[in-house]
Amino acid sequence: MDIGQRIRQLRNKNNLTLEELASRCELTKGFLSQLERNLTSPSISTLEDIVEALGMNMYDFFKEDEDEKMVFGTEDFFVDEREDHTITWIVPNAQKNEMEPILLDLGPQKVSQEIMPHEGEEFGYVLSGRIKLVFSDTQKGFTVKKGQTFYIRGDRQHFLKNDSSQLARVLWICTPPIF
Repeated sequence: MDIGQRIRQLRNKNNLTLEELASRCELTKGFLSQLERNLTSPSISTLEDIVEALGMNMYDFFKEDEDEKMVFGTEDFFVDEREDHTITWIVPNAQKNEMEPILLDLGPQKVSQEIMPHEGEEFGYVLSGRIKLVFSDTQKGFTVKKGQTFYIRGDRQHFLKNDSSQLARVLWICTPPIF
């Protein structure tokens, strides 16, 4: 970590001049200037004084800002090929998020895994082919064609079935993550 740069960044964020920060920490303006340019290093107690004057604690000062990745490409995807279907997780580690999007490729005359009742909701968009959304308790199915969507509560056991002769591809999003 570049301590000097971090101090300068926080000082500027707090709209403080070198002189104002130096006064708050009982240090010289010259020492802080050297510190920000990494020409000197502070003792731990001096650094604690500076961090406190910046309105922080040591933990927050040293906590690295993680640049959260927001855009994902095929190199980030994880593919799980199963006998009847292929699941592609299109957002890495989505199980830590509020929702989990997947691409489901369902072969002709194949079915997806059965989804047990859960708290939450699901959304699906058929990208190609057609599927049948089937509720296990009644075996009642609803046909969803290319370009159509489904939106359901997760309180009933269900699965997707491809009863056609061509591959079906579905963008399937669940909250909370269950796949």
